Amino acid sequence: MGRLSAIVLGSAAGGGFPQWNCRCPTCRLAWAGDVRVRPRTQASLAVTADSENWVLINASPDLGQQIRQTKALQPRSAVRGSPIKAVLLTGAEIDQIAGLLTLREREPLRLYASAAVLAALSENPVFNALAPEVVTRSVVEPGTAVALPGGLSAELFAAPGKTPLYYENVPATKSRFEDSNAGVELSAGGARLLYVPGAAHITAPMRERLAHADAVLFDGTFFRDDEMSKTGAGPRTASAMGHMPIGGEGGSLAALHFVGGSWSWWTRSRATSPSASISSTAR
Repeated sequence: MGRLSAIVLGSAAGGGFPQWNCRCPTCRLAWAGDVRVRPRTQASLAVTADSENWVLINASPDLGQQIRQTKALQPRSAVRGSPIKAVLLTGAEIDQIAGLLTLREREPLRLYASAAVLAALSENPVFNALAPEVVTRSVVEPGTAVALPGGLSAELFAAPGKTPLYYENVPATKSRFEDSNAGVELSAGGARLLYVPGAAHITAPMRERLAHADAVLFDGTFFRDDEMSKTGAGPRTASAMGHMPIGGEGGSLAALHFVGGSWSWWTRSRATSPSASISSTAR
């Protein structure tokens, strides 16, 4: 098995940074071209174990831009073809699935997700643009490892979240989606990477996984729980939107430090694990 490599395609929350309609303090800096901030696309990851077959973890709405900025994901020889061989979804939020429509040009792909997430796609006819004869959909049971193209292994695990935005006001959907939000553990060559793009809090099983990972990429959507109201951007709290804030006694910074100093794991994994690497083209 080869080297586990990951490219951070985007690291911004829904809407990207700066958000198209936002002039909060940090977005104002971005609109003004301040060198202290850097525009970013929405959160997504590309992973490989052989540098030839790539798997996307979630499909951001700005996936097309991310591919154009990432040479490893661009077509190489034939008139049609792509090194992107599969997409694994950790949830059914718009920010995680809208980019699938960018991949609709009849390119053979494998699509992996939980049963609830695949059901959300099947209920929306726009995703029929992903022709079923070329895009194979496979159910992934949380807690069960699945083999991905190129020698990767992936395992979805439950992460506390919320019902997707477009289902929040639809009756009888809460029970269907309350367990659909997930993180993913990726492994190859003895290295393990955990990607948790959204989590309302850290559970005991999550803590155990985090403590044994070589590298962790964790939800950083909000720094404080009341960030929206403090900046005048809206009344909702981070926790109500299914995100654990970074700061504060109950924030992810303190929690992840407690389970092993994960904020140094990115550096530590590169120094001590020859089978893993992480790079970023996030813009």
